[in-house]
Amino acid sequence: MKNAELFERAKAHIPSGVNSPVRAFGKVGGTPRFIREAKGPYLVDAEGKRYIDHVLSWGPMILGHSHPEVVEAVSRQAGRGMSFGAPTELEVEMAERLCAAVPSMDKVRLVNSGTEATMSAVRLARAFTSRDLVVKFEGCYHGHVDSLLAKAGSGALTFGVPDTSGVPGAIASTTAVLPYNDAEALRTFMAAHGSRVAAVIVEPVAGNMNVVLPREGFLESLREITREHGALLIFDEVITGFRFRYGGYQDMEGIRPDLTCLGKIIGGGMPVGAFGGRADIMSLLAPEGPVYQAGTLAGNPLAVTAGLATLTILKRENPYPALDRSLAGLAAGMEESARDAGIALKVNRLGSMAGLFFSEGPVETFEQVMACDAQKYARFFHLMLDQGVYLAPSPFEAMFVSAAHTPDVLDAVATAARTCMARLSQKA
Repeated sequence: MKNAELFERAKAHIPSGVNSPVRAFGKVGGTPRFIREAKGPYLVDAEGKRYIDHVLSWGPMILGHSHPEVVEAVSRQAGRGMSFGAPTELEVEMAERLCAAVPSMDKVRLVNSGTEATMSAVRLARAFTSRDLVVKFEGCYHGHVDSLLAKAGSGALTFGVPDTSGVPGAIASTTAVLPYNDAEALRTFMAAHGSRVAAVIVEPVAGNMNVVLPREGFLESLREITREHGALLIFDEVITGFRFRYGGYQDMEGIRPDLTCLGKIIGGGMPVGAFGGRADIMSLLAPEGPVYQAGTLAGNPLAVTAGLATLTILKRENPYPALDRSLAGLAAGMEESARDAGIALKVNRLGSMAGLFFSEGPVETFEQVMACDAQKYARFFHLMLDQGVYLAPSPFEAMFVSAAHTPDVLDAVATAARTCMARLSQKA
């Protein structure tokens, strides 16, 4: 089947033909690629065309696709059973691994997705503090939880308004939205409303408005301000957990949030999430406490097995220094190619995660992200796709490298980028 034919078939029975909006290529135009298989750093679409993959299932495939050890472990577990709805030793081992790797976690509960993790963490924070208001930051995405699908209004210090149909204004109004990387905005807001705030939730490295790094002192200030006002600090490390090192970004910076949300890599490519933190907070979860949270497939043995196999390899092989060097070289090469072509490009990067911004730079705020040339990104995306390189089909999503992206593969990407920058310059 051709990609276009599959897309038409899909649209007949799936809204917009996709099961998650960004897959529809809405921000870049054109026809989505329907993927048939993946191995190492490569995807193969329905037409048999191979692409070097820098989306990596939006982050989880840090080892590359279909790693033999992960595949073997999942296959072995599938033969034993795929779901029990009862406790397993695998869940215990995963909890032990996570709590050992993330120092702020005394206890953890497994769920099925990052959205479930953030939703549950917010509920828990509200119960622990007996407060209702939650603070989030512009450009940070925490899953499709009703109360977190809110954005700022015309001013910086506003209460949230719904960012999507189907979310009642009364629910959105329990969220305040402040500028990312602006600690003083939080300080001012908390001075006026701190007694109502249950929690402040943040992506420590924003990965859903592409990649925006925290300014020096920003996260430390969040920790200080929340503690001063008796609010909890929640780190959404669904993307950043185990991405830059074995553990969380918080461990790199020596910051201890009260609650942490994880996902992506801890599932090794299968659906999983987790939230955890201080024992006194986690003890409020049912059946030990009054906060109800449940899931039939939570701790699913297949997902946990994939995650354990992935964490085992990460711990044993420590690919992080090599990943850092790989993407550092590729990012520098892309910026050089853009300069040579007379194109303004800023690459925000940390470890194996980067964001491409067609901007004079720097890009440190939501407003600066929105000011970047999204149309130029869309043209670059399609030029790279034609060269066999699969980037995120949106100017607001990150690119990743995996341990399977060998120097030869990255050289091919760098060469493609140089060609595409030159063509992009000619089109301009």
